[in-house]
Amino acid sequence: MGSRTAKLLRGAGALTLCQLETCFAAWTPPQLFPKATAKQNSRDRDYTPVRTFWCMLWQSFNPLAPGREVVRQLQALFELENRRPLSPEDGAYCRAKSRLPLDQFPTVLKATAGSADQLSHQTPQFLQSRWVKVVDGSTVTLQDTPKNRKAFPAVTCGTFPIMRFVAFFSLLSGAIIGVAQGAWGISELGLMHSLAAQLGAGDILVADRGFGSYPVVAWLQLAGIDFIGRTTRRIDGRRGVKRLGRNDWMIRWKESLSCSSPWLSHSERSALPAEMLIRAVKGSCFRKGFRVRQLTVITTLLDPELYPAEEILLAYLRRWRMEMGLDDLKTTLQMESLRGRTPEMARREMYTRLIAHNLIRCTMAQAAVKHSVVLERLSFKGSLDALRQFTQAMTMARSKAKRRQLWELLLDTLAKDRVPARPGRREPRAVKRRKSKYQRLHGSRHHFKDRPGRHKRERSARLRRLAAM
Repeated sequence: MGSRTAKLLRGAGALTLCQLETCFAAWTPPQLFPKATAKQNSRDRDYTPVRTFWCMLWQSFNPLAPGREVVRQLQALFELENRRPLSPEDGAYCRAKSRLPLDQFPTVLKATAGSADQLSHQTPQFLQSRWVKVVDGSTVTLQDTPKNRKAFPAVTCGTFPIMRFVAFFSLLSGAIIGVAQGAWGISELGLMHSLAAQLGAGDILVADRGFGSYPVVAWLQLAGIDFIGRTTRRIDGRRGVKRLGRNDWMIRWKESLSCSSPWLSHSERSALPAEMLIRAVKGSCFRKGFRVRQLTVITTLLDPELYPAEEILLAYLRRWRMEMGLDDLKTTLQMESLRGRTPEMARREMYTRLIAHNLIRCTMAQAAVKHSVVLERLSFKGSLDALRQFTQAMTMARSKAKRRQLWELLLDTLAKDRVPARPGRREPRAVKRRKSKYQRLHGSRHHFKDRPGRHKRERSARLRRLAAM
């Protein structure tokens, strides 16, 4: 091979599991986890920051894979490159994960979300082509360790620690722009307020009724952000200021004395107006399997000609697609229960799952644009399965042309494997599988007492009957 040997070995030494960086490097920041100039992470070790991040990302694509499997694959790669043997213990890999700076994960998450929006090659086709973002919240459970219990207390005694999080989605691509985590006792409004930097003037925020309070809408309006969502307040169009159309009113909304907003600072709270004009649109959204038949949506988009009532209702109904995005995260990527034994590791694990979610969305957007397919018709689970298999084949490709050919075949496969159009499909909030026959473990394992056997229970019952005679 001559002079090309050293160059090829340098390229092979930078690769990790399934060459994920060759597939997704264009969608991540160029300076991803740079090497420190001094002290920690300043030397080129086996687990460099970049290699450790891509290993964590591979684990996100394979949620059931333990850290030991990552170490075994790196052992095989090191042997293939004729490098010095890698230690079979996974302690070094765990320590390398804990050294990754946590403040860089949000940057990578936002960059991948921007890449997903750019790859979609389109702008919103309604609401004057303004960028629409969706906010929603959920919870995940953590490992029952003392550090997790201290940072994220459990709801009741004996249950697992619970982490609450609020995320901003892009309605265009379904990618996650930003996320904020907190304990169960922190409200979703406070977490949303901490993500204010992810919103820009001119954006439209779509939310459910949990975010449709007066302080939230007024605070967003002061920042130049319009709101579409429901509210817990009773809306009476007959007392409106002006009738804009059928089931369309302009209403004067006054601040309620009982409405508290501890998540706002004193200066922000004093800057809120005492009243404001909002628009209430009432419409029918009957869909088979949906709980709501008729709804009333409030918005700060007051012009009925620029923003018709049908488009406002459509924007709110599309919020359900982001609900399914949370299901993709918690079910397909199995983020419902995190394995990190410390709060910092749990946050790193969550960010890595979210980044993996955005990279899958990038691949889906590229396939949809290339083959002129509606993005919502592509399966997230099917895309994840195809990515896992095709990246393994790309590691065995001997040339860039062959890897490019495999990637084009991947995009073609995703475009052909479409989800059937099911406009009236029922998605009930119910569990079909029966619960486990075993009793739940409340508290520590060494404090658990087994249930007595059947013979012991019968003997105890006989003794109680004899004692009562």
